[in-house]
Amino acid sequence: MVASNDTVSARKPQSAGEFNDQAEGPSIDPADVARFSAQAAEWWDARGPFAPLHRFNPARLKFVRDRVAERFGRDVTTRDAFAGLTLLDVGCGGGLIAEPMRRLGFEVTAADASSENIGTARAHAEQSGLDITYRAATVEQLEAEGAGPFDVVLTMEVIEHVADPEAFVRACSRLVKPGGILIVATLNRTLKALALGKFAAEYVLRWVPAGTHDWNQFLKPDEIRAMLAPEALTVTGPFGLAFNPLTDRWSEGDSDINYMMVATRD
Repeated sequence: MVASNDTVSARKPQSAGEFNDQAEGPSIDPADVARFSAQAAEWWDARGPFAPLHRFNPARLKFVRDRVAERFGRDVTTRDAFAGLTLLDVGCGGGLIAEPMRRLGFEVTAADASSENIGTARAHAEQSGLDITYRAATVEQLEAEGAGPFDVVLTMEVIEHVADPEAFVRACSRLVKPGGILIVATLNRTLKALALGKFAAEYVLRWVPAGTHDWNQFLKPDEIRAMLAPEALTVTGPFGLAFNPLTDRWSEGDSDINYMMVATRD
């Protein structure tokens, strides 16, 4: 299917009844899934527990848009700049990445281990008139089912929440088409990230609920690079995203806390 603006408005979004999903797989961390499931109804509340993610979203969307446009030679100033490209969002939560990606013209599949998150994402997409294929499933399940491959695979701030990060990211990479691109976003395991990304964010600024992150599960860029080494990919990065408290905005900057890695398959 080739995505276009017409299909965005005309096609009927899927209902929850179209799939009988149950997420299973070794990457699932039950405690983290339960934590995010408990907040599933609040994903789209820009003043709720995911408010920091709403502020963070424009910077990471811009990063994804620009890197994918460069990879595929697309003009981001045109309507439906990414029509004809397929995209998988692994660990999609309530759809904060999937929806804008669909509006840019991608044909979007989005998966999450939490059925509650998928229920919220499906309902919001339906209200918005967006045709996004949502699945309550793990990346391992998608791979076993023969899903994809996809031009673009995203996993944004997910790998630090899974039980087996290497198996997880390698499974993500195997769903990338030849010529495609994988983007992994996460937090760096540095003292700065411990101080600001964990303690300040959770206990001082209250940006996210206490216990959201385990610093020991943060990953250094070279660790992700090593995890992907057995796969036929070219890995670049880290590309940092930094918060400016004076402007209350995120932009590309140092990689001491938040960063992305880009992997391409030739």
